[in-house]
Amino acid sequence: MIGIKFSPDKLVQNLIKGLPDPKWSKRYNMAYIPNTKTNLAIVFHTFKGVVWINYNRFFTNKPINTNNETVDVQWFRNRVTVPEYRLCPEEYLLKLELKKYANSTVRTYVSFFEMFINFYKEKDLRTIDERDIRAFLQHLIHKNVSNSYLNQAINAIKFYYEVVLGMPNRFYEIERPRKESKLPTVISKEEVLAIIEHTNNLKHRCIVKLLYSSGLRRSELLNLKIQDIDSKRMLIKVEGGKGNKDRYTLLSKTALEDLRVYYKEWKPQKLLFEGRKASKYSAESVLSIVKNAAKKARIAQTVTPHVLRHSFATHLLESGVDLRQIQVLLGHGSSKTTEIYTHVATNTFKVIKNPLD
Repeated sequence: MIGIKFSPDKLVQNLIKGLPDPKWSKRYNMAYIPNTKTNLAIVFHTFKGVVWINYNRFFTNKPINTNNETVDVQWFRNRVTVPEYRLCPEEYLLKLELKKYANSTVRTYVSFFEMFINFYKEKDLRTIDERDIRAFLQHLIHKNVSNSYLNQAINAIKFYYEVVLGMPNRFYEIERPRKESKLPTVISKEEVLAIIEHTNNLKHRCIVKLLYSSGLRRSELLNLKIQDIDSKRMLIKVEGGKGNKDRYTLLSKTALEDLRVYYKEWKPQKLLFEGRKASKYSAESVLSIVKNAAKKARIAQTVTPHVLRHSFATHLLESGVDLRQIQVLLGHGSSKTTEIYTHVATNTFKVIKNPLD
């Protein structure tokens, strides 16, 4: 059933009477109607603009973060701040912590929300409306920020009002920027091999090889544990990838040969790639490894770990691998995300005869 708990109000009581076959529960002291998608929609449209409706208990099928990454929020509480700087409310931070958001997401949300509340230093957060948010977004647009930047700001603001304060669809009417349709940057197989050849040492070579040959995201590479390398099945288990999804991807034979030598020489304890004193290897170090090797190899384009992932997917598509299989290897939730590689794969254009020729 859909239970409707509310403070005594004649308008609300009259609206409830207009719902499909409402009944009253003495045990729970609330009105209720059958729990169907149609009835949920009717409840929303009946009370829209009259009261805030908390739908949270009806959406229990959202993925839950089950990986073992420790959510670190102490950096926020221990940092040195300017006296007049308006800090993110503790309840905001607590909700991020309880929901086990990724540390990168926590930092992004907190920084954007603090930027927003410091734009309105003297204003009570509960009195802020759509006009205020639009004015803040307009301020960001005038600074020529990207569409992605704007969307992150909107997400951080909506998180406070809709998740922390429990006001679903509080700012439903806020316009989002149109999605940018940018093509992925891809380099050739020869350029990938040149980058591998110009790495500084065995550890760096293994990192670049895995990023490319397994199509890993940088965060996924850093979270790899020794037991995630399955040499018998020639697979790599990726746990807690983007969207908290587990998957398997390919393990290259040549990468495995290097990994075996690397394991004997470097002796990692838990994670496959570790920093000093068995600490987690930094994301900045991985980026630096790829960029420096690409620079030594004299690659004209800017090469990042994600460029290697894009190249992995594109080269598979060019060699005739089915798009659905590539989607599984990359861990994309939608095939539409994977379809972008059809726009850069050379075999898409090879079958077309140029009209000049």
